[in-house]
Amino acid sequence: MTLKSNYLSLISLFFFTVITAQIPNGYYNSAKNLSDNNLKSALNQIIGNHIEYSYTSSDTDVWDILKETDRDPNNTNNVILIYSGISINASQEYNNANGWTREHIWAKSRGDFGTVTGIGTDVHAIRPLDNTTNSERNNRSFNNCSNCLDVIDKWGNVTGSKKDATDWSFEPRDEVKGDVARMIFYMAIRYEGLDSYPNLELTESILPQSDNQPIHGVLSTLLTWHRNDPVNDWEKNRNDIIYNSYQRNRNPFIDFPELAEHLWGTKIGVNWTGETLGIENFDEVSFSIYPNPSSNVINIKGVALGTKVEIYDAIGRKVLSSKIGVNNNTIDVSELKGIYTVNILSQEKRITKILVVK
Repeated sequence: MTLKSNYLSLISLFFFTVITAQIPNGYYNSAKNLSDNNLKSALNQIIGNHIEYSYTSSDTDVWDILKETDRDPNNTNNVILIYSGISINASQEYNNANGWTREHIWAKSRGDFGTVTGIGTDVHAIRPLDNTTNSERNNRSFNNCSNCLDVIDKWGNVTGSKKDATDWSFEPRDEVKGDVARMIFYMAIRYEGLDSYPNLELTESILPQSDNQPIHGVLSTLLTWHRNDPVNDWEKNRNDIIYNSYQRNRNPFIDFPELAEHLWGTKIGVNWTGETLGIENFDEVSFSIYPNPSSNVINIKGVALGTKVEIYDAIGRKVLSSKIGVNNNTIDVSELKGIYTVNILSQEKRITKILVVK
């Protein structure tokens, strides 16, 4: 197969994944035109009562699901570890602590629910991780560290994530800060204490290790991470896999990121209309990236000065960021190779394009 046909096959596969990633018609209808507790309650009812899986079982379990949801698109035998981005053989389940384990993003001691089927096995908020980094994160609150220590993984790699030396907090690598926030938001909405599970709530506090209250933070930090690290195709694809193949429920904050503002941010008290922010108002017709495919540089045409351009790889890692200037609408991509997502950001508006670099 030629290089050109290889790229065409990859592009076709990528576009098929993106195009078929759709929210089911009417899925969120009962939450529209609501605010505050009414909105929260409606979302809880929409995403609750899903299919539940065992943590470890001879049947389909959390191990099996993560091998699909977190599969490395560049090596389908591997999974991606959440706090480092490292790819590891998916068959190495735990392997006497030499392989990978399962990280509860909402620490399972915050509510003391452990690995009970349901809240303790909800794959919307469980991700692959090495055992050492899992221990380093422990049940630390999520926050920007002030006295930062690098987190080193099982194999001696600097992960890009950090822990605070003076308080019990953890700062994940930049590429997944928004992912972490949206998983925490999901848990706070899904588990409202209306079934046999605890009522999970968000807090501004950094809790000590010994505290098992069903609360997690830091809310203001999570909101900032959510805004600064927008939803990418990796998250969308993961959300679709969980809905279509396993739990049959979705993470609303991936489908409609603005919901976080209505529940905890700048739009508290404002009815949610169910409309996604911005893209429909962006002049996509006049916007273009060329050449595409590219090998050295790309040119951005049809956007305003100051527009932010972010490029993400196939697993959601931000690999390049730039701003459009008066004499600068060219971006050097000579260090890249493969298929990328380009996010064009202007105020609250966003366009996503696919870029191929040969």
